[in-house]
Amino acid sequence: MPEGHSVHRIARQFDRNIVGRAVSASSPQGRFVEGAAVIDGREATAVRAVGKQMFLAFDEELWLRVHLGMYGAWDFAGEILVDPTIASANGRMGQTNQRGTDLAPILDGAGENSLSSIGAPRRTRVHVRMSEQTRGLGDDGDEWPPPVVGQVRLRLLTDTTCADLRGPTACALQSPDEVAATIAKLGPDPLVDDLAEGEERFTAVVRRKPTSIALLLMDQSVVSGIGNVYRAELLFRARLNPHTPGRDVPEETVRGLWRDWARLLAIGVETGQMMTMDDLDPAAYRRAMASRDDRHWVYRRAGLPCRVCGTAIVLEELATRKLYWCPRCQA
Repeated sequence: MPEGHSVHRIARQFDRNIVGRAVSASSPQGRFVEGAAVIDGREATAVRAVGKQMFLAFDEELWLRVHLGMYGAWDFAGEILVDPTIASANGRMGQTNQRGTDLAPILDGAGENSLSSIGAPRRTRVHVRMSEQTRGLGDDGDEWPPPVVGQVRLRLLTDTTCADLRGPTACALQSPDEVAATIAKLGPDPLVDDLAEGEERFTAVVRRKPTSIALLLMDQSVVSGIGNVYRAELLFRARLNPHTPGRDVPEETVRGLWRDWARLLAIGVETGQMMTMDDLDPAAYRRAMASRDDRHWVYRRAGLPCRVCGTAIVLEELATRKLYWCPRCQA
């Protein structure tokens, strides 16, 4: 499932490439024909991400709400202007405690940091004709607009950029009041809410809940943006047993979880990858940026030795989702 960092990256790509431009909208798949007809010809005026949801505004106070869910993704084609506040697809940003600086570009095999497709990793990418602000992919002779490939719920097209939405859980038009009501149901997001206020909200909710901390971190009404990967990694980094009831987690540990989430989310947005390991030497950093298997402490490491104590990492199912943890470090 795409987690919070992906949705914030998507919003920033929309801000650079779609906002301020009139769009042609269509639903090649046929499941959003009426909504696309309402959007068609309007100017995109603003975009915002909150947790795992993105809200794209159009003129006359019309909003498009998109929740990618488990399998959704936005595929971009055409001239893609890169947000200068985010590292390029192969950039090296976010972990200021890493040693070494001028590393060569690193390609990620899982597609997490791709500029052409952001969301659920995909084997097939829509071809990208990059602008002068990017490099190394495509040329100006490609077919335009690009042919529709697969099941595209919504296509948004400007003169130079195409954004195709595939496989979302939600794709709906909303009024400003409906957007506000949707966001009001979400927990704090470190990139949206005031950090101090968000910490207080998160801490207050967790500290009164009998629910396990593992479930609370995945509850989007408690905190926004955390999915399976970040959940497992945050709990390991805190050396916290995932089954501990929220009300039994020490207050400072709860606050530490929020602060660590704020840090990891920022790194994820900057690099496009869920990098959760610290203090790597340059060679280890390159491996981690290139391969998810070298990027995490416990996620997807069931049966493998813990990187800290050597105990076999446990995999269990909790509320239909996979939970990875170390029974010794997180005892």
